[in-house]
Amino acid sequence: MTGYIDHVAVERGLSANTVQAYSRDLRRYSGWCEARGLATVDQVSANDVSDFAASLRHSGDHGPALSASSSARAVVAVRGFHKFGVREGWSVSDPCVDVQPSAIPQRLPKALSYAEISAILDAAGDLDTPTGLRDRALLELLYGTGTRISEAVGMDVDDLDFDQFTLQVTGKGNKQRRLPLGEYAAVALSAYLVRGRPVLATQGRGTARVFLNSRGGPLSRQSAWLVLSSAAHRAGIPAAVSPHTMRHSFATHLLEGGADVRVVQELLGHSSVTTTQIYTQVTAETLRQVYSTSHPRAL
Repeated sequence: MTGYIDHVAVERGLSANTVQAYSRDLRRYSGWCEARGLATVDQVSANDVSDFAASLRHSGDHGPALSASSSARAVVAVRGFHKFGVREGWSVSDPCVDVQPSAIPQRLPKALSYAEISAILDAAGDLDTPTGLRDRALLELLYGTGTRISEAVGMDVDDLDFDQFTLQVTGKGNKQRRLPLGEYAAVALSAYLVRGRPVLATQGRGTARVFLNSRGGPLSRQSAWLVLSSAAHRAGIPAAVSPHTMRHSFATHLLEGGADVRVVQELLGHSSVTTTQIYTQVTAETLRQVYSTSHPRAL
């Protein structure tokens, strides 16, 4: 299975988290096959794979019960492994051709109101300090561009183009995309780069990353998450707020403002418009709520 893990990590360019999850899934699958006396991949049938998929929802000797999404991911990993095995000549046929992962119930993402977003941004930090300037720039970037937290902390200074008001980010699968940079985010980033980042940089050994920690090194995903959650707490937002909440809010507010779903797809870096269309359900739900509470004949 090592060959397949190397394939998804190097050739397909999947994220480190996904590669680790696939490794866990395939170790579980290997143990499950051994327990059933399936010594080689050629001995595995479609029924065996289906039985493995069903076992994932229950705890046992090979691991704890998995959620619907984690179970679906494990089946995808097994399907990919067997397909790779046929290509590499490990087996003659693919037992997973007719085995599909279970459908995952769609959960509508939680989007904050614009007033809540504004409160979080205003509570980002003291703009007279380097870290306060950094935190405001980071949060303005997350909401103003819809970037993933990993994309934001992975940005280099050269990825910003203030002449064209754009930035370049590297997303999943090392795919790069160029995004428009709004005025609020541009102003916050400029202030941080001029008055905040140079101060932080003196504490480190030098890095091209835009966002730095107090020791002058690259800001981590965990620290960026803490910046957001701390600002949300100071703003008095009762719900849990994550970087993905900002991304959800970015997409939802665009669609509510009349943006085309295909444009939002490009901005978010989704490979399929199907992924983006879940946000259209959010706006439709908002319309239903407004209608039901506002129209005299709604009830």
